[in-house]
Amino acid sequence: MEVLRTPDSQFKDIKDYPYNPIYTYIRTKDGTELRVHHIDEGPKDGPILLAMHGQPVWSYLYAKMIPILNEAGIRVIAPDLIGYGKSDKPAAREDYSYQNQVDWMGEWLRVNDFKNLTFFGQDWGGLIGLRMVAADPDRFLKIAMGNTGLPYNPNTPQEVIDEVKAFKKSNKKITLFKLANEINKMDGDRHPATKFMYWQKFTWDTKNIPIGMINEMQMEKTFQSRFATLVHYLFQIIGLEKISPFYTDLMKAYEAPFPDPSYKMGPRAMPSHVPIIPDQSLEAQKEARAFFKTSDKPFLSIFAGDDPVTNGIERDVLKMAPNAISAPQIGGGHFFQWTKPKQLSKVLVDFIKE
Repeated sequence: MEVLRTPDSQFKDIKDYPYNPIYTYIRTKDGTELRVHHIDEGPKDGPILLAMHGQPVWSYLYAKMIPILNEAGIRVIAPDLIGYGKSDKPAAREDYSYQNQVDWMGEWLRVNDFKNLTFFGQDWGGLIGLRMVAADPDRFLKIAMGNTGLPYNPNTPQEVIDEVKAFKKSNKKITLFKLANEINKMDGDRHPATKFMYWQKFTWDTKNIPIGMINEMQMEKTFQSRFATLVHYLFQIIGLEKISPFYTDLMKAYEAPFPDPSYKMGPRAMPSHVPIIPDQSLEAQKEARAFFKTSDKPFLSIFAGDDPVTNGIERDVLKMAPNAISAPQIGGGHFFQWTKPKQLSKVLVDFIKE
């Protein structure tokens, strides 16, 4: 396995991320060594929150929440998934799979021997982390998750499967703005797979995904931010994004892990592994959901309520985990760790300390 490692110099000017890096070395099934990064902040004797990010972000997503949680006495451990942040980045598409991510992060968990954890995951952090909980439950005291789920769709109509596969193989060009328009329509009545396929196709077909701009659009929804994103996009088209006067701190933070497009294989490949239609992860998903069906561990479901990507998924989460409690919706869109840090932190602190 060819592995890329982002130089430390890429992160030297990141704003509001003063945390010392901690590195763990794990071995993959083929014997490749991978370096996994995490941060560990707060009182060492405090209750521990394992906070996992999704795609296409990294542990920087929790930068606003960590000081709030630490002030409340919570110790925060936040890793970077393989392919993201300061963690190593396998270079080939076939290196990435749902099961590989579960295996890699599960090994990271075991090597560090973390115990007595409250878990919180969002987006892919939930898909991977919930599987980690089900596989190694004795390490976890409580489970919280938001704007994510544990998809299991064995009965997807064949016509939907055919439509999704044909669309992803087609020559249709999905631009950034076409994508944004389709995401805003994801609350409609179509099957979820026929909505999510736009994100899957865009990320795979776009060799240099504009990750910084996408996150800027999702997290900073002011007029000024939208204007900056549009102008910066024009600079990127002509290859001058690094000198754009509208290259914001947020964009820089989310582009930092990727010195060039070859480092972006993880964010490109992983959306296609979300099991929104039946695939090779079907049986593993079924087993994990069976664990939550009978688990008596405290379980908190926290959804923004205004996230077009995951609106409606909470119904499935509550069905999967009968003992789950639904927290009041706090708004903030898909990445509410950034847009609603105080509100989300309070919900988690109350859950951990109750």
